[in-house]
Amino acid sequence: MLIVDSQIHIWQNGKMSAHHRQIPTYSIDDAVAEMNSAGVDCAVIHPPSSLGEAVNVYAEVAVRRYPAKFCILGHMDLLSPDRETIVANWRKRTGMLGFRFTFNEPSQKSWWTDGSLDWFWAACQKQDLRVGLLASGANIAAFGNIARRHPDLKIHIDHIGRGGGRAGLKDDAIYADLPEMLALAKLPNVAVKLSGAPSTSSQAYPYKNIHGYLKQIVDAFGPERCFWGTDITRMPISYRQCVTMFTEEMDWLKGRDLELVMGAAIVKWLGWQRPV
Repeated sequence: MLIVDSQIHIWQNGKMSAHHRQIPTYSIDDAVAEMNSAGVDCAVIHPPSSLGEAVNVYAEVAVRRYPAKFCILGHMDLLSPDRETIVANWRKRTGMLGFRFTFNEPSQKSWWTDGSLDWFWAACQKQDLRVGLLASGANIAAFGNIARRHPDLKIHIDHIGRGGGRAGLKDDAIYADLPEMLALAKLPNVAVKLSGAPSTSSQAYPYKNIHGYLKQIVDAFGPERCFWGTDITRMPISYRQCVTMFTEEMDWLKGRDLELVMGAAIVKWLGWQRPV
C-alpha cells in the first residue's frame, strides 16, 4: 500500500510557530529519515509561508533529489504586481502542483469574503492548479462559497477543518461544528485532509474518542476525497503511530478505502505524475 503524507514542512535556518518543533532546521534528510522509519513512501511539502520564498526553493531542491517521494503545494505573494504571471507559470517550477495558504495574518482575514482573490481562484482553475486552505469555523461557509463559484477548481480543507495547531479546543468541542463542513461534501470539487488528527484529542494514542468523527468525514466525502496526513513537526506521537492510528486502529477503514485514504486518493487529486 502506497502511504503518502498529505502535509509536511521542511525548512532551514528559520523559526517556526510555537506549536511546531522549535528547531532551526528540519531538513530534507531529516524528513526522509523519519518517513523511512515510519513506512511513509511520499509526502506533499507545504513550504511555511512565514519563512518566505526561500522555503519554496528548498522544497524544489527536495523534489529534484527525490522526484518520486516529494511534490509541493507552495505559496506566493498574492499582492505581487506580477501575480497573474506567477500563477500562469507556476507549474514550470519544479514539483509545484498548486498552492496552500492559511490567511492567518490580520490583513488577510477579509480575503475569504471580499472578492479580492477572485482573480486567483479563476487563474488556478484555468491552470488546473490545486489549492489547499486552512479553513475552519466561520471560514467554512466562505470556503464553500469559493468552491461553488469555481466548480472546476479542486480545493481542499486543511487539517480536518479544525484549525490546525492554532486551535484551542479538543475532543467533542473541536468537532461541535463538524456538520457545517460535512455539508460541503455535496460539492465534488471539495476534499478534506485528515492531517493532524492526533492534535484534536486530549486522550492518549490511538485517540479512540475522535475516530467516530473521522468516520463521519470519510462516509460523507468518500475515501476518494479524504487524505491522511500528519504535519509531523507538531504531532504529539511518533510518525509510525500517526500511520498505525489509521492502518491498525480503525477497523471500519480497510481494503481499497484504506488504500485511498492513506495515499492513492491524494496522488490522484493532485494529478501527481510520480516517476516510476
